[in-house]
Amino acid sequence: MLSGRELIQPIFVPDPHPASLDAEALLDQCTITRNRATGPGGQHRNKVETHVTVTHDATGVSGQAGERRSPEVNTRSAIRRLRVALAIACRAPVPIGEIGSPMWRSRVRGGRIALNERHRDLPAMLAEALDVVYAGGLDLKRASLRLQCTTSQLIKLIAKEPSAMAALNAARQARGDRPLQPR
Repeated sequence: MLSGRELIQPIFVPDPHPASLDAEALLDQCTITRNRATGPGGQHRNKVETHVTVTHDATGVSGQAGERRSPEVNTRSAIRRLRVALAIACRAPVPIGEIGSPMWRSRVRGGRIALNERHRDLPAMLAEALDVVYAGGLDLKRASLRLQCTTSQLIKLIAKEPSAMAALNAARQARGDRPLQPR
């Protein structure tokens, strides 16, 4: 789990945000390491390098997975976890004026955000939302207006990833603001 320091002192990245890249483009910017996993799982787990760590070279942010016996499955899980960690730890610039990527606009209708927590777009949507929240001085009402969604929908989106909500609450508490409650 990430601490609030990632949002208090974010890593600034150029546009597009690395969390919004597809797996192939993201892997071009990463280093993958494999190790033996420890713990239960029998001989296969202890003899085969199935634990995967994917590290984004430019930021040092990483995602890892080792709970499955297959390195390919663990690599997919590690990439997903890396994308979520990048969404929380890194901030991309927010333009003045109209904002919202085509993906964002396709998912927001009538102030509601249509997105399942397991959907592959969650890290990119989370990154875009947090970029706007951070650019607006952690003011969620202002961010939701800019993103053309309701404040409660924005909080629900952030709460879909508990470590994102924890990081945002830590940043808010560091400023003296009260923590947000998932709705």
